[in-house]
Amino acid sequence: MPENEWDPDDYDEGHGFVAEYGADVVGLLAPKPGERVLDLGCGTGTLTAAIADSGADVVGIDAAESMVEQARESYPDLTFEVADAREYEPDGAFDAVFSNAALHWVPDEDHDAVLAMVDEALADDGRFVAELGGRGNVSRVENAVRAELADRGYDADSPWYFPSVGEYAPRLERHGLEVTEAVLFDRPTELEGGESGLREWVEMFGDELLDGVSEAEPTAILDGVEERLRPDLYDPETGTWTADYRRLRFVARKA
Repeated sequence: MPENEWDPDDYDEGHGFVAEYGADVVGLLAPKPGERVLDLGCGTGTLTAAIADSGADVVGIDAAESMVEQARESYPDLTFEVADAREYEPDGAFDAVFSNAALHWVPDEDHDAVLAMVDEALADDGRFVAELGGRGNVSRVENAVRAELADRGYDADSPWYFPSVGEYAPRLERHGLEVTEAVLFDRPTELEGGESGLREWVEMFGDELLDGVSEAEPTAILDGVEERLRPDLYDPETGTWTADYRRLRFVARKA
């Protein structure tokens, strides 16, 4: 997966909306006591713990060692593993696989490997419940960053994969996962951090867009991004930035 630089403390303290919105996805999962659940892309473990609170036996995996270390410190009674979902070898069958805000970090060409793993991990009639960035997610923010980069002679590859329902549902079904629910929806998301919320978001989630930029330029680039987006995404009365999130949420069952 892309090598984003994850700071687990900053992730928890400055971007808590990820777990807050993810609570709805846990609700859709509706884990039951005794079920075995795999949390794919568990991050610092907040939602893994919420699943465990239901009485389920949950295993959290994440490719970022720093995030898993934080999860282990915060929830020492739970099981967390440093693992790449493309190469993970499930230890026994799971009643459900869960994922929130993680799958869009997997490159397009690698999703078949992940979905093959999910199919292997699930018990008969097991379910896969997930949410990820969908087609058009943060397009205004990404376009503004790209425009500032272009003005300085830079180009950047997108670190994300944001599919549509029509693109992703058939992909799930090719891997034996019958889609029972799928929706793409706008979810404007207020960013934490006040006046600096947008640049902190880019520094956390979009730092790969700035790869290759000279050390003297990121501040000027982010200043320019703010100026481009301020008329549409910043509320001066509340001092709050709102990112143009779009989410793809689905439920699929092993056929």
